Amino acid sequence: MKASGRSLDQTLDRANSDVVLIVDDVPDNLVVLHDALDESGYTVLVATHGEAALQRAAQALPDIVLLDAMMPGMDGFEVAKCLKASPQTAHIPIIFMTGLTETEYLVAALDAGGVDYVTKPIKPKEVLARIGVHLQGAREKRQARNALDAFGYASITVRVSDGRLMWQTPLARELLQRYYGTAAPHTPGPVLSWLRRHALDAAALIEPPRLSIEQGPKRLTFRLHQQTGDSEGGGDWLIIMREVSDESVIEAMSLSFKLTAREAEVLYWVIKGKINRDIGDILGASFMIVKKHLEWVYVKLGVEIRIVVVGMAMGRIRQLQP
Repeated sequence: MKASGRSLDQTLDRANSDVVLIVDDVPDNLVVLHDALDESGYTVLVATHGEAALQRAAQALPDIVLLDAMMPGMDGFEVAKCLKASPQTAHIPIIFMTGLTETEYLVAALDAGGVDYVTKPIKPKEVLARIGVHLQGAREKRQARNALDAFGYASITVRVSDGRLMWQTPLARELLQRYYGTAAPHTPGPVLSWLRRHALDAAALIEPPRLSIEQGPKRLTFRLHQQTGDSEGGGDWLIIMREVSDESVIEAMSLSFKLTAREAEVLYWVIKGKINRDIGDILGASFMIVKKHLEWVYVKLGVEIRIVVVGMAMGRIRQLQP
């Protein structure tokens, strides 16, 4: 069985093997499952109680967890809820192992965040089959999320009932920190308000308006993509984010009208409807400097009226970006 500690990540061959964490307080169960999984090519980690399971999961981020429902101290239901409450581990599929076949216990396992369950006594072939199914689903989701990041999109999963940010891609983490100064599990207030306001429409397949926040010539947009969990209490929602920059527009206007970089920036904010004093605040320049730049824009475009400048610039932008 694998050793724990600082060297744990170095022992995990993720390129060639999926990592399974088994959590059970009965040594015989651990041995049977460990041997069956090891022979099938999985990298196997074990924990014999709830606290160790949470620590091992946070360290290793296994691809799937086999979790005994009934353990002394922290039981499997509590362990699952803790794993699902953490953005770091919320995405990991959990298969419960239980000797309790009453409906209420099986429902409790699923309510705690489990995707499936197997009953004891454990049948290794059945466990291997269930693991294969859920690992394939998790792998496809991971690939889709990685593809989103690769194409400049980011995604987060937010639970409507309590507003927790349950999962995020690396790009999403960076964008939320830059635009809102927040980190998981906290969802930015404006994003959560927007989600709660439009979740019902989205669930009814009515396209809700997108949320947008500007930061200079860049803006971050949010789109409700799909409901990913139980709809009770509003469910969990996958939200797609994308940052769009108008820096290329500013550069194009500079080249088209033979403006300096700062003159093009001033013109950009004029098009956005900002007055000179606001433009000065945005660019960190005085009102008089902005006024002087705008005067040169008038000269270079051969006009004297602000609204005409805006019309010319907008026309050129439509030509450059139809």
